[in-house]
Amino acid sequence: MTVTSIPTLQAGRTVLLGLSRVRYEVKTYFRQGDSAFFSFLFPLVLLTIFSVAFSEQNLGTEDAPLSAAAFYLPGMMAAGLLLSGLQNLAIDIAAEKGDGTLKRLAGTPLPVPSYFIGKIGQVFVTGILQAAMLLVVARVAFQMELPTQPEKWAPFAWVFVLGVSTSAILGIALSGLPRSGKSATAVIIPIALVLQFISGVYLGFSQLPEWLQTVASVFPLKWMAQGMRSVFLPEDFASLEQGGTWDLAGVAIVTAIWLVVGLAVTRMTFRWIRKDS
Repeated sequence: MTVTSIPTLQAGRTVLLGLSRVRYEVKTYFRQGDSAFFSFLFPLVLLTIFSVAFSEQNLGTEDAPLSAAAFYLPGMMAAGLLLSGLQNLAIDIAAEKGDGTLKRLAGTPLPVPSYFIGKIGQVFVTGILQAAMLLVVARVAFQMELPTQPEKWAPFAWVFVLGVSTSAILGIALSGLPRSGKSATAVIIPIALVLQFISGVYLGFSQLPEWLQTVASVFPLKWMAQGMRSVFLPEDFASLEQGGTWDLAGVAIVTAIWLVVGLAVTRMTFRWIRKDS
């Protein structure tokens, strides 16, 4: 065996362990009823409630009518990415720090990258399942017409992948914010909830005050929701966005910047064992 083949074998082992962790993390995720509901099923429940409550209303215009399901689906898609990634991982990892799980893992041969692969992989798996459920319910239960043009689904794919990645990394970065596992829910959920209200998830983004739109534009959820709206809403609705267009380049740039920020914060702050433990 050559010296150069050793790093390759180590990298392969790290990936295999990470994939094994993905399977473990997904099973653990669905065994936790509260986490599964508030991050996995919550967008689906809200989509159903809003679609039923406003079923008799036209949320578009006379020339471009829009059902409640079509109006709320893009926001619920984006919110699902945030909840599965940022909220779920931040709370989950903070709890693992608090109950000693990370301390025990530090005493095993598990590489840190394998741990991250497991966490991020779990978010991808649950995110895909969640998006599929939202699409099926919108189409079957509320007869929403889904896009048929391939050029519409291409933005959906990259907004989804970039949104999942950014949300997961930010979740890992924010896991160091709570001082204990017990306080994680109280610290993280308000952050996620405020972002949803100011980012056009529950309210039409154009209905928000201009100053609040500007504040929301700093954060990635507004751009993720805007990217999803470009997929599912008619082109006429682009004029209601802050810049009058879907601005997919802005969606990619701002979300990618937050991905880099999350990576930098994670690199500087993440430890197997808290410094104050």
